[in-house]
Amino acid sequence: MDLNWLRDFECLARTLNFTRASDERNITQSAFSRRIKALESWVGLPLVNRATYPVQLTDAGQQFLPVALGAISQLSESRQSLRDADRGDSRFIRFSVLHTISVNYLAARIEELQHQIPELRTRVVSDSLSTCCELLVEGVVDVMLCYYHHSVSPVIDKAAFARKDLLTERLIPVAAAKPARTKGWNLARQDGPPIPYLAYERSSFLGMVVEATVGRQPLNAETIYVDGLVETIKRRLLTGSGFAWMPETAISAELAEGTLVPIGDDAWSATLTIAALSNPANFDQTTQKLWELL
Repeated sequence: MDLNWLRDFECLARTLNFTRASDERNITQSAFSRRIKALESWVGLPLVNRATYPVQLTDAGQQFLPVALGAISQLSESRQSLRDADRGDSRFIRFSVLHTISVNYLAARIEELQHQIPELRTRVVSDSLSTCCELLVEGVVDVMLCYYHHSVSPVIDKAAFARKDLLTERLIPVAAAKPARTKGWNLARQDGPPIPYLAYERSSFLGMVVEATVGRQPLNAETIYVDGLVETIKRRLLTGSGFAWMPETAISAELAEGTLVPIGDDAWSATLTIAALSNPANFDQTTQKLWELL
């Protein structure tokens, strides 16, 4: 069981529309449908009648809906109570953040900020974009860090949350230097054998950015591995398994050393912005200071 499945089901029961519900949940419709099917598999019965338009809840779905709503409410209340009790005398500032930003940017930035704010105490939750957004909207975290891209960005109420752009970087196609040179891997070439491709899950944020970047350009590549985590794909990159699109912050050392090399020009790259979002109305003095320095 995944709490996100219950939230998905609640959203679908309210909208009775897969497209609107997936947009509201900030995931692709195919990923949303898979999660509803996963919930139905867990329950053991169909919850949604897909043969009608708009879709309708089945009898089992109508019976299960109040159970799902109660579980969401009780878990949220319990989490908030535990969070309030955990604060004690030392207030932790909570972040939700995409995993790769946590590893390659936020950890070092918090280290710097703690020299400027000695009383700073932080707790970081690294997760998917949809979960990070939910934690921010529900007030469970104080600050969220995510990527923005012109074609793929989280939908957050601009009136309720402040946004601060922290860093602009590129998402570039790279490969290990030795196989790239010996095998002539270059995305501009359409002849020769396909280049082994280490891909992100299509429903992930970076997966959608890559899809938008490639667009209709012919890609002489064969997908041999799919994963949702940058760090996992990076491990395979370094062994020479194939090529992948990587955020520059994740491979800055390897690019400087020449271990990894670009295999495409600017036409194959995308620009990403690391942004922070928060609700300043809820800030205490320490959080306000962090936000100003972030």
